[in-house]
Amino acid sequence: MKKQLLIATALLGAFINAEAQKTDTARVLVHYKFTHVRDTTNRAHPYTENMVLYVGKSAGAYRSYDGIVYKAQFKKAFAEAAAASPDGNARINRRGVGTPVEYYQYPNEQKLYTKDQLFNSYFIDGPMPAIAWKISSDTTTFGGLHCQEATCHFKGRDYVAWFCPDLPVHIGPWKLNGLPGVIVDAHDAKNEVVFKFDGFEKAVPAPPKTGSADADVPPILRDLDDDMNLIGTPPRTIKTTQKEFDKMKETMQKDPEGFAQAMNAGNHASAQAGGEKMDNIRVIKGSGRRSPGTNNPIELPEKQ
Repeated sequence: MKKQLLIATALLGAFINAEAQKTDTARVLVHYKFTHVRDTTNRAHPYTENMVLYVGKSAGAYRSYDGIVYKAQFKKAFAEAAAASPDGNARINRRGVGTPVEYYQYPNEQKLYTKDQLFNSYFIDGPMPAIAWKISSDTTTFGGLHCQEATCHFKGRDYVAWFCPDLPVHIGPWKLNGLPGVIVDAHDAKNEVVFKFDGFEKAVPAPPKTGSADADVPPILRDLDDDMNLIGTPPRTIKTTQKEFDKMKETMQKDPEGFAQAMNAGNHASAQAGGEKMDNIRVIKGSGRRSPGTNNPIELPEKQ
C-alpha cells in the first residue's frame, strides 16, 4: 500500500505540466433540466440539476449551471464578509453545489476530456464515444430552434434526441455526440435519464479578472474569476488518463487517510516550489455503507 501511495504522489507531478488542450471560445449556451432516476425504488424523487452546454466553433463544455450560479453568489458573499471584517479577512464556508464533473468534447479530434475531482482536480484524456444514430424526418422547435429527431442505443439505454442543424457542431450534453448539429434535448426510453431543453442564449463575454495571481489568492477563491466561455484545459487541473485516474481512486478507497497524506505531501511540495500557500486535505471517515439511491447508474451494462 505504501508503494501505491508513492505512485499516487508521483502521478501528481507527472501530469501537472501536461500540454494544454487547444482553446475554443463559447458562442452560445444551451441550458438543460437534467433528471436522473438514481433509485428505481424511489422514482418520485429523482436527482435533478440545472446544466449548461457551452458551444464553441468546434468544441463544447458541459457543466453544472447550479455550480456556476453558486460561485457567483459566493464571490459576492465573500466580498461582503471581507468588507465587514475588521482585519479584512473573510471567514465564510463554501459549500459544494452541483456536480464537479465536467465534459469537454472535441469532435474534430475525436477527443472527450472529463474533469473530475479526487482531492485535486484532474483532466482525463479519452476518446469520443462512437454512437450509431438513426436520423428520422420528424422535426420540431425548441425555443425557436428548428430541430430534427434521432435515436440510438448508448451505454445500455435507448435514447431519443433532438438536434439543431443550424448549430453545426457535433456535440451534446454529457457524452452524447455525433449528430450534424448540437443536441438540445434528449431522454432515454424509460425517462430515467433526461436532458430537457431549458433555454438558449448567446455567450456573454466574461468581465475582467478582479483577482491577482493564483499564488496571492486564497485557494477557496481561485476558480471564481475563471472565464467559463473558454473551452480548453481548465486551470489548476492535472492531466491524466482514465486508467491512471481509476488507479488513484482504487488506492484512495483502500486507504483514504494514507492517500490524503500522500496528496498533501505532493501538493505542499508543488506549492513550496511555486511560492504558494495550500490548504491541507482532510478525510472524514464514513460508515462504509453504500450511499442510498445509486442502484440505477446513468451508464448501464449491456445485456449479454
